Amino acid sequence: METRKITKADFDRIVEVIDHWWGGPISTFAHPIFFYELGDMALVVEADGEMIGFLLGFVANPNGERTGYVHLVGIHPEHRRRGVGRLLYATFTDAAIAAGCKQLKAITTTGYEGSLRFHLAQGWQAKEVDDYAGPGRKRVVFTKELEGT
Repeated sequence: METRKITKADFDRIVEVIDHWWGGPISTFAHPIFFYELGDMALVVEADGEMIGFLLGFVANPNGERTGYVHLVGIHPEHRRRGVGRLLYATFTDAAIAAGCKQLKAITTTGYEGSLRFHLAQGWQAKEVDDYAGPGRKRVVFTKELEGT
């Protein structure tokens, strides 16, 4: 497996496959802003020349503290549980540290157990926050402090 920065062709492919990879409509979350404006830290993983995973992430600066924010991750269904997600997160973490980030952050909807298990296994903290995405829209907020920053 090889990790590299996203290209326009990769983004176009993500838009084509994301609903299938996620098992439902989610393509609106792959908004072009995450390529054109915030894509400096977006990543893809390839195996044998085929994209098998991606991570759309960026650096945010809430409260004056640089934070690596993971917006959306997708893994090809035939390549799950083979280290693709761990590789994407490790590469993103290294880039976040190099960019001066002090922590990482991601969110998910409540009940998405796969995401919860993955983040907890990778050493993230999880907290359910009421109304995070608006009234009655609870989310699980993941954070991870970066060592050595």
